[in-house]
Amino acid sequence: MERVLFYIVALIIIVFAIKAVTSRKMLRAVVYLLFVLTGIAGIYFMVDYTFMAAVQLAVYAGGVIVLIIFSVLLVHHIELRLEVSKFSQRMMAGVVSLLGLGVTLYAIYTYDFVTSSAQGPIEVSEIGRGMLSFEEGGFILPFEVISVLLVAVMIGAIVIAKGKSLEQ
Repeated sequence: MERVLFYIVALIIIVFAIKAVTSRKMLRAVVYLLFVLTGIAGIYFMVDYTFMAAVQLAVYAGGVIVLIIFSVLLVHHIELRLEVSKFSQRMMAGVVSLLGLGVTLYAIYTYDFVTSSAQGPIEVSEIGRGMLSFEEGGFILPFEVISVLLVAVMIGAIVIAKGKSLEQ
């Protein structure tokens, strides 16, 4: 049953990812992207990574999508039609995507994943200290990167939504 559910969620993610990339209307593309990010959170829930699923929903499906929608609505271009990219740009994007896929698969298959067994329940305060730690195993840098990502998404959404009116 879990395998069937996984394939259904994966199919939903693939279909909406393709629709998000190929849609020419900005708001529809953002909604399709919301479905993709929510589906990824669903896969995290299936493999029992509840914290990652919550972060996925809060930061990406929540924060990024809301920033894009507010930026688009802010400049009153709800039905903005995106221009079609040139064939050479699409080919370059495909090559870069395949290169990224190759690097990712290489990293996955060559890395020796080691799991550690926890000695009982972990307190929330330990997780918080680990997340905001500067020491080895700390996650302060990813939190800073996420904040920069959110600012970049907001600026990019405003630039896309403003379009040619920024040049004037």
